[in-house]
This record gives sequence, structure tokens and C-alpha cells, in this order.
Amino acid sequence: MLLQQTAGSLLHLFFPHLCAGCGADLTHRHQVLCLHCMDRLPITNFHRYANNPAEMIFRGRLPLLAAMSYLYFTKSSLPQKLMHLLKYKGKKEIGLFFGNRIGEAIMDSGRFHPIDAILPLPLYATREKQRGFNQSALLSKGIAAQLRLPVLENVIARSASTGTQTHKNRMERWNNMAGKFVLQDAASIAHKHILLVDDVITTGATLEACGQELLHAANTRLSIATMACVLK
Repeated sequence: MLLQQTAGSLLHLFFPHLCAGCGADLTHRHQVLCLHCMDRLPITNFHRYANNPAEMIFRGRLPLLAAMSYLYFTKSSLPQKLMHLLKYKGKKEIGLFFGNRIGEAIMDSGRFHPIDAILPLPLYATREKQRGFNQSALLSKGIAAQLRLPVLENVIARSASTGTQTHKNRMERWNNMAGKFVLQDAASIAHKHILLVDDVITTGATLEACGQELLHAANTRLSIATMACVLK
């Protein structure tokens, strides 16, 4: 036991485990954020109530059973930093960590059950190859670990690269995404309640386009969960 503790201390000394938010030293390797940064997280609690802002984004556009975002996303905020580390610096543990938090929130809410399977919003194949992973799939795996549900990754695909949506307005984003998703395996989601997962909701155009295609499967019901949400 003493030898293990000594080895662990030396490993921590030479390879410190740091908070993704502020860089503070973390004592446990499974931690992603320190207690201070956990307290700083702008948690929405959208999962607790119907007609929340995430659901209202899709009102009249996409029929959903429920929707939620775990965090508020604003410029220069902690969620923006965490999202950047996840997507562009390969900090995959952030996706798994917040997937777990989303899964816990969904279990707490009681509004999403019963979900049959979890489906990550797909990246275009070339983009995913360049990045090395799909951040929505990481979030989905974290959610699945809590809900004990399968993750379906080959049901729907992007048929073309759509480029960045960052500087487009809502109509431009919708036009850019329309027809860009192809349902490849409708039978696997027919007659099921599917949780569609993405990293962030802005205008909702990408999730709407994907969701509309998923609903072509027979008697499919749809809910949405994301790590963060941008509110105008």
C-alpha cells in the first residue's frame, strides 16, 4: 500500500492532473474541474421543467417530447473555454464528464423517460477524421453510462461538409443544413424514443435538420440534450 501511494505521488508530481477551467492542481485523476470551477458553472436546470428555453427554440419547427441544455453558453465564459478544449484541443475527458452530468440530470428530471437509445449528431466524415473524434459521441457515451442505454452511431450521416455556422444567421444556417443529413438505418430507430445529442444549441438549425430526417423513420419519437445553449 505504501509503495502504491509513493508511486502515485511521484506520478502526480511529474505528470500533474490540472483543472480544465483554471489550471489548479487536482488530487484525483477522474476529476475534470476543481470545486471552485464547479461552483462557477452556469447550470440551466432546464431538465426540470417543460417549455424551457431549449424547448422553445424548436417550438413549431421540430416535434419533441423534451429538450434540455446543461449549461448557459456565453462569450468568454467557462463553458466556452471548456467547449474549445474539448473540440479543438482533444480534451475528451470533458465530453465524457459533461455527458455524465447530463445523464444524471435526465434521470433526475423524469421528463425524458423512457428513452430507448442515444444518438450523437454526426460530423461529416472528413471533419471527424481530421479531429479524430466526434464530441457529440463523447457526450453520448457519458450519458449512456448513466442511463445504461445503447449509443447508435451509424443511423444517420452528413452527406456534405457544411463549413462553420458561426457567422451565419438563423435562416442562413437552416439553408446551409437543409438536406445535408441522410437516414441510413431507419429500422434501428423505428418505434423508438431517441435522444439526439449535440454539444451546443445556437439557432437550432443543425439539430432541426438532423431531427427532421430522423423522424422519417416509422413512429420515431425525439428528444434533445446538449452540453450548452446560446440564448439571444
